[in-house]
Amino acid sequence: MSHEIANFFGVYLLYNVNPKFKGRTYIGKTTDPNRRIDQHNKGKQAGGAWRTHGRGPWEMVLIIHGFPNAISALRFEWAWQNPEKSRRLRNVPGKRKKETPFLYRFRVVSEMLNTGPWDRLALTIRWLKQNYVQDFPPNSRPPMHMPIAYGPVKIKKMTLEKSSKSASNKEEDEELIPLSQTANKHPRCTVCRKYLKEEDTTLKCVHPKCTMVSHIICLAKKFLKEGGQQGQIIPVDGRCPRCQVPVLWADLIRLKTGCYQNLEECMSGEENTEEDHWADQLQTQDT
Repeated sequence: MSHEIANFFGVYLLYNVNPKFKGRTYIGKTTDPNRRIDQHNKGKQAGGAWRTHGRGPWEMVLIIHGFPNAISALRFEWAWQNPEKSRRLRNVPGKRKKETPFLYRFRVVSEMLNTGPWDRLALTIRWLKQNYVQDFPPNSRPPMHMPIAYGPVKIKKMTLEKSSKSASNKEEDEELIPLSQTANKHPRCTVCRKYLKEEDTTLKCVHPKCTMVSHIICLAKKFLKEGGQQGQIIPVDGRCPRCQVPVLWADLIRLKTGCYQNLEECMSGEENTEEDHWADQLQTQDT
């Protein structure tokens, strides 16, 4: 069974099943895993990377997803590709003599998921191919807020025409609302008690009967302060300020981004070229 996920940013691991190159691996970033694996297997002319061109077939076996944006995913991709160059992974030993490339890459990502800043993100570890599933080492199990999932994913796209039309209708509707009624139209932030605006980034409680809604910044600061997590940017958990039930920050983010619902994916460009460094990829996207 495939799962529909919105706002998808993932970093994947490919495994080569060609007898001539069997066992080789490749790490990349994508907004659509199904399209990306097709590109890799069809070659450079279809948008695949030059490092995978002519060496297929490849299988996408593992993907880490749930990154808040493309830059975050690109940084994770670069560190996974180059652990020996990453200052955050200096403690990770290099590839062992009898270790396969696949097991080495799995060992590296196991350490990465327990290393800041990635250990605080609302990430999901997804095995796309059951026959490649590995158990995490006892001392490198993912944090409790990172679920391990199995099976393919499906990206539901939103057309530009539909998006533009919806935004246009929304603006027209707002023009018809008198200013005196604007305050009553929106709820208040449960934390700071200010009225929420349409453009504000908000979070809701994961419990269906709870009416808590707040600015994402307000709730993050509250969780960090009450949980003794000062000095951090992203909290791990906290108590809902309305229903007082303990919740994981990752669960709030997944609810917001649509991982628990069949929401539509926000539009973002797929990568058609492969670069080694995340900064170079960012420049490519901007051109």
